[in-house]
Amino acid sequence: MDIEKALLERRTIRLYQQKPVPVEDLRFMIDAARQTSSASNLQRLRFVVATSPSVVNEMLAKTAWAALVKPRRTPVAGETGPAAFIAVTVPAGFNHIVAADAGAAIQSMQLAAWSRGLGCCWIASIDKAAMKQILRVPEEREVLFVVSVGYPAEAPRSEEVHSVDQLAYYLDESNRLHVPKLALEEISVWM
Repeated sequence: MDIEKALLERRTIRLYQQKPVPVEDLRFMIDAARQTSSASNLQRLRFVVATSPSVVNEMLAKTAWAALVKPRRTPVAGETGPAAFIAVTVPAGFNHIVAADAGAAIQSMQLAAWSRGLGCCWIASIDKAAMKQILRVPEEREVLFVVSVGYPAEAPRSEEVHSVDQLAYYLDESNRLHVPKLALEEISVWM
């Protein structure tokens, strides 16, 4: 995998082809997360992988997707929904450092998925209590995020903009998602 290309071209995927993801690819994603740095090397993240269609569909019903282009980027079970979800769980009463660990691990999972031709969506807008129940997460842990996984059925593209007033993502006339990103000179100061 060309890491530079992946870092610049990987996009969030919300619509998926209806085919299963090989277990070895999901294991590779978790392994990439496992190898990611964690604060004090405490490795407090745990992962629950859902591939059963009934569990995936139950989880899908407890997520919210792409508010700016809703409902056209809200996956539908059995039509455009993901093949799997990976839930990232943390100790109950977690602190911001564990949340940072989760972000780093999810970035690693996304790049690992991309390297295998898969797409992901990192989702924070979830019904956490329902997810905990669906996935039988132990009392001492909670679901922080979920990551949807599947073969992409869309090809979003990023575009450079120069104002925070231009950051709303949108669909063009051919239903392609455009994701504005602030230009490098807009977000950095060099000294």
